[in-house]
Amino acid sequence: MADRPTLTTLSLFGVVFVAQTVGGAVGVESWAFALALPLERHPWTLFVSVYAHGDLTHLAANALALAVVGPLVARVTTPARFHVFFLATGALAGVTQVVATAVFGPSAVLGASGAIFALFGYLLVGNRASERVLSWLPVGRRGRLAVFLLLAVGVTLATASPGVAVVAHFVGFLLGGLCGRRRVLHVGHSRPEIG
Repeated sequence: MADRPTLTTLSLFGVVFVAQTVGGAVGVESWAFALALPLERHPWTLFVSVYAHGDLTHLAANALALAVVGPLVARVTTPARFHVFFLATGALAGVTQVVATAVFGPSAVLGASGAIFALFGYLLVGNRASERVLSWLPVGRRGRLAVFLLLAVGVTLATASPGVAVVAHFVGFLLGGLCGRRRVLHVGHSRPEIG
């Protein structure tokens, strides 16, 4: 069933959110779930932070976005590839966020939006319909890259607001697009196409 990786990921969101809530009630600090520098201080947060959320609204927004895009990407891949992709892109986007914002002072990040943006980027670039549309543009390979970068900036700015990890959004979208271009999640020829 194509939505199983999505359901599993949504379940992980719930489990980690319950752990955050219970942990907070018994005195576990929020740093136990948030990715921050130096990375070696709390290495588990590299992964846990991808599934952790700041509050119920943050959780609901990411769950809704994942429910929309997750099954579409899951159709072309295996559950294992889906989960590795989700975790890897989410962790890379989170690390980039905390490193890029370190110049402004200590920062921490949590949430799945970097990984979800990677799924969106993959969905956009990793399907034949996008290839056909882009082939109509007489801009060449570099021009297509410029179009994709402008789209990444536009999507990032559309989600920008105080407290939002826009660097993670941008990086996630780029990672997803690069992987989509290479179709790294696609398995076999018998699977249906995205889109």
